[in-house]
Amino acid sequence: MDIYARLHELGLELPELPPKGGIYKPVKQVGNMLYVSGQGATVKGVPAIVGHVGAEKTIEEGQDAARLCVMNCLSTLHDYLGDLNRIKSVVKILGFVASAAGFNMQPKVMDGASALLRDIFGEDNGIGARSAIGTNELPGGITVEVEFIFEI
Repeated sequence: MDIYARLHELGLELPELPPKGGIYKPVKQVGNMLYVSGQGATVKGVPAIVGHVGAEKTIEEGQDAARLCVMNCLSTLHDYLGDLNRIKSVVKILGFVASAAGFNMQPKVMDGASALLRDIFGEDNGIGARSAIGTNELPGGITVEVEFIFEI
């Protein structure tokens, strides 16, 4: 399956590459593993979805934020690899969800990212291990940030 064709079928387009925001590598390759630095719910590096799930944001809005993180990740990987078809599988995602006090449904929010990866890469290659963490604040007030590990 061609990943770019699949994105087109889903009505998705890679966003502009997010700008680097500090001293780190956007992607670190170790053997055939790609470790992708945290990708936020931003557009062109500007916070696009902000607020805490369970207060200013609903679970569905949190899922939208998680999907935006996936798209930023794919843009970053496209820049690094030159071809997303080199990706063999999703190994793991780690999601951080800005959460209101008492909100404990972070896995439901991260289902937005997991479902999109499944839809793009397929049931076998698109679903990996996952953790979902609640936090009080994220950079720029964004609602979700996600780290990724892929196999190429």
